[in-house]
This record gives sequence, C-alpha cells and structure tokens, in this order.
Amino acid sequence: MIPRSREEIRDIIFDALGAIAPEVDLAMIAPDRSLREQVDIDSFDFLNFIIRLHETLDIDIPEKDYAELLTLDSAIEYLVGRCATHL
Repeated sequence: MIPRSREEIRDIIFDALGAIAPEVDLAMIAPDRSLREQVDIDSFDFLNFIIRLHETLDIDIPEKDYAELLTLDSAIEYLVGRCATHL
C-alpha cells in the first residue's frame, strides 16, 4: 500500500511510534519538536522506528536521511516525497 495523503503518512508514523513506545499519548505529539525527546526513545529505538517505516512503506530510507525524520512535520514531508518518487 502506497499512502496517498499526509494523514495516511501521519497515521503510519504514529503506528510505528506506538509499536515502539506504547505508553505514549500520540495525540500529544508536537509536530515541530523532536520525536525522540517527546517519545523518550534512544537511538536503538529510533532505528527500529525507521525500520518499521521502511517495512510498512516499502521504501528505502538511507542513513544520510535519518535527520529528516526527527520531527513529525519533517518526517511527514520526507515520507510524502519518498512515497511519491516510489510510485
């Protein structure tokens, strides 16, 4: 499934975060603040988050692009672009 909207991408991000940090209230995520800080995950959990996104969206996310996934807004923008080029 290739997501067609920003909302679908956001939901996929929330699913991935929820799988890694199920105790977090995802509705409280600020779109412009660090996801790692808000969800309180370490670098290993952040890597697992990226792997889940890769597997769910079936797109490559090169290590050089990890910084694009640091906030909810930047992650949505990045993944919308990656999914669009994957069509």
